[in-house]
Amino acid sequence: MPPPRRRVPIGVATLLLVAAVALLIFADGADARGYRQSSQASRYLAPHNGARRAVGAPPLAWSAALELNARVYALLRARTGCALVHSHGPFGENLFYGSGSGRWTPETVVGAWVAKERAMYSYGSNTCSGARGACGHYTQIVWRGTTKVGCAMAPCAGGKGTIAVCKYNPPGNYVGMKPY
Repeated sequence: MPPPRRRVPIGVATLLLVAAVALLIFADGADARGYRQSSQASRYLAPHNGARRAVGAPPLAWSAALELNARVYALLRARTGCALVHSHGPFGENLFYGSGSGRWTPETVVGAWVAKERAMYSYGSNTCSGARGACGHYTQIVWRGTTKVGCAMAPCAGGKGTIAVCKYNPPGNYVGMKPY
């Protein structure tokens, strides 16, 4: 008979997550050296860079370190019900929840942020129509100072949907500043 499983206290899990993030911050420089970009990465990058190209912002590069950070956080959120709760970490962050068992793809996730929110953003007044933060996903995607992105998806517990997380470095969405 196998020994009983012990649960890791939330505090320990949080500490491990923080330690992993710290390691990733220092490892981020390794992205450009010998990392082969996956097709999944290309599928996230294409719609991000399409939105950026439309406003004259330079393209983003894929970051394996940010991808790992996003994967760890997506798995944590998936395990705890897929609530869209931001990590409040050192990176910019976009979260997405898709309900049901639909096949969510990188293109549909990024496309949802861009299609809905681009129309709500007014560059002239640097404001969003609608609720506070209603176009923050879009403005993070096109934030001129952001140079790297990494994203991941995870199925929610019980097959109740999918959560996607994208992390951005340097972060954007500074109050009073235009994104591009």
